[in-house]
Amino acid sequence: MATKTIKIRIKDSTSAKTLKNMSRSVNFVWNYCNETSFKAIRYNSEWLSGYDLQKLTTGSGKELGINSTTVQEVCSEYALRRKQFKKRKLRWRGKKSLGWIPFKKTGITFKCGFVKYAGHSFKVFQPDRLPGKGEYGSGELCEDASGRWYLCIAVEYEPEYQAGKGEVGIDLGLKDLASLSNGEKVVNGRYYRMMERKLKRAQRYGKKKQARHLHRKIRNKRMDALHKASTAIVKKNALVVVGKIGAKKLAKTKMAKSVNDAGMSMFKTMLKYKASAQQHCIFVEVPENFSTQICSNCLAVSGPKGPKDLGVREWVCSSCGAVHDRDVNAALNILRFGRESLVS
Repeated sequence: MATKTIKIRIKDSTSAKTLKNMSRSVNFVWNYCNETSFKAIRYNSEWLSGYDLQKLTTGSGKELGINSTTVQEVCSEYALRRKQFKKRKLRWRGKKSLGWIPFKKTGITFKCGFVKYAGHSFKVFQPDRLPGKGEYGSGELCEDASGRWYLCIAVEYEPEYQAGKGEVGIDLGLKDLASLSNGEKVVNGRYYRMMERKLKRAQRYGKKKQARHLHRKIRNKRMDALHKASTAIVKKNALVVVGKIGAKKLAKTKMAKSVNDAGMSMFKTMLKYKASAQQHCIFVEVPENFSTQICSNCLAVSGPKGPKDLGVREWVCSSCGAVHDRDVNAALNILRFGRESLVS
């Protein structure tokens, strides 16, 4: 059995108002944890664990109008994030924070196409996707930038394993999102660039609702393309090797918009978790140093070097005379690096 998260949209503007009020209570608990933990480390030099915070907030759920499991989850999440980011104090959750209501398995029920939480019933789109009794774990009710609310919950399922026999190396980039060692390429949709002028116009004239709609449309198109491409690659191959690329560093350069628009990190993450869900597929991430310069045919270092040669998309090896596509050659070298890392 494997686990995946399903996301189902909640209907009605009335439900959105009720959920927004509940999310303010969640923010109150988060901010209480934030302030209390900060005082504890400042005056007593002691970090408060999630369990400590849960004891301090016992019984507050009823007063705040949220489920007690939600209070427990907020405390645990706060302690986890504080430890992850190694900070005394995390960001304050206020009016501009998107709504978020976590819960445990026992804090929510489903009946006749309705989601029941803290004494309230919420109707959902696609009620047939709701899990059956005992088939789900913890989850959350969350809001997007457009004010729409969704149920996100972990469910168990039996994956359909398809035995792919191929091996593929993947070179991530901006001209093409991914170049594969078999010669195929995943096109960079440039969805933000396509709608950038419309988005600028909406922002210039203060049309916030239209701007949020455009952002959602861009994100949905990008996610759809990345899911389709990553699923196709994982189904066909038993070994997927991807080159390490510093997307975070690139996002701080002049190429920031293009890097974020391409979604390289998101694509890599999708490949990783989809490969782990398939019993036959192995995911490997390797350094891609000199992958562009090394000839994949004779291993001579004769390819384009440095930033000045970024415009060179095809080149001929001076040792063996092989003609290479820059990105496909890099993908072939990445695949070789991956095989060597598995052997060693």
